[in-house]
Amino acid sequence: MASAASASLPSSKPFLGGSRTDGLSGLAFRLPSTVDQISIRRRISPAPRRLEVRAGGDKFGKHFEVTTYGESHGGGVGCIISGCPPRIPLSEEDLQFELDRRRPGQSRITTPRKETDTCRILSGLFEGTTTGTSICVFVPNTDQRGHDYSEMSIAYRPSHADATYDFKYGLRAIQGGGRSSARETIGRVAAGALAKKILKMYAGTEILAYVSQVHKVVLPEGVVDNETVTLDEIESNIVRCPDPEYAQKMIEAIDAVRVKGESVGGIVTCIARNVPRGLGCPVFDKLEADLAKAMLSLPATKGFEFGSGFAGTFLTGSEHNDEFYMDELGNVRTRTNRSGGIQGGISNGETIYMRIAFKPTSTIGKKQNTVTRDRHETELIARGRHDPCVVPRAVPMVEAMVALVLLDQLMAHTAQCGLFPSNPALQQQIVPAAPDGSLLTQETA
Repeated sequence: MASAASASLPSSKPFLGGSRTDGLSGLAFRLPSTVDQISIRRRISPAPRRLEVRAGGDKFGKHFEVTTYGESHGGGVGCIISGCPPRIPLSEEDLQFELDRRRPGQSRITTPRKETDTCRILSGLFEGTTTGTSICVFVPNTDQRGHDYSEMSIAYRPSHADATYDFKYGLRAIQGGGRSSARETIGRVAAGALAKKILKMYAGTEILAYVSQVHKVVLPEGVVDNETVTLDEIESNIVRCPDPEYAQKMIEAIDAVRVKGESVGGIVTCIARNVPRGLGCPVFDKLEADLAKAMLSLPATKGFEFGSGFAGTFLTGSEHNDEFYMDELGNVRTRTNRSGGIQGGISNGETIYMRIAFKPTSTIGKKQNTVTRDRHETELIARGRHDPCVVPRAVPMVEAMVALVLLDQLMAHTAQCGLFPSNPALQQQIVPAAPDGSLLTQETA
């Protein structure tokens, strides 16, 4: 009976688990040939594919984030600041003071390009106060001379970014070097001015830089007291060296090469006083590591050291160590500061100091050997307007980058360590003495 029934079926092939012929996933039911094939289809949408290319190099910071934009001979340059705290009083005049220190055409020892570098704040403010949203700062270019770069469209300037930009992108902005121009630093200085203001408001932090070497003129150690030097002393001369005698020697050294179409380099020393303790993180985000990246991201930089730097290698451990003691106001201090205010990658409250080396300006007015873009050897006399020594104008740039690092690390520290009450005995800022000798609290300092 059963065998007869089986024989009456048109096919004994299994109808579940058969292979699909329509390219879809799911189950296919194979029914007798007298019935059309029925499919239960379950369409599976392919996972969305996202192609994202992130061009690096335009952003700095994780919490107080700064993006600079613009080219040397484009319509303008500037920055976008994200993460700025709200309710900070801010005006264009606050930024303009620092931009005026950076701008070209200040004196005979800087580039003669005439730019006022007048800034405009396009967003992020309401009635003179930051709103907490992105701040856009714009500075127009007004004194371009694109024809000065006609030769550079064919040949590479030695030691400049012309060749490497071509190697990387396959094209480059010829006029002024585009993004490789120091004009890009306008955005950094504008953002740094805001960072300096916030640090001053929060902790009384003061950041000052000055020229300590031009070519072979070296400011001897100890001539300038990093604990007392002032902005007025630094700005008292065109080379921004706080010692008048050595400032004059530096100016003469720059003048000597300027008239020959040559250039020289130098060193900028930077100090940060009244820095909160605890800034910086172990391992990869050490404070000095962030400072090193910030400094070496500036145009023409070739070296960075903080604290005792390379000179510390000549000392023994007992000679180099900064011993702790309790001062008369109850602060934990170090008797010396060879650590440069940073130990284990974290600020200890002492003055942070560092030195940044700048090479001679690459673009000079003397004939040099080079090659063309189509790989032929040739000679080049570069035209254009360039600094015979970049270090005097680099001073506000260095200050700005230090401020951006310190504020970014302060915001990171507050986010991680400010959620629960701290131990004031360990984590409070070093308390200065009041003029009458009494103890100042952080609120009244």
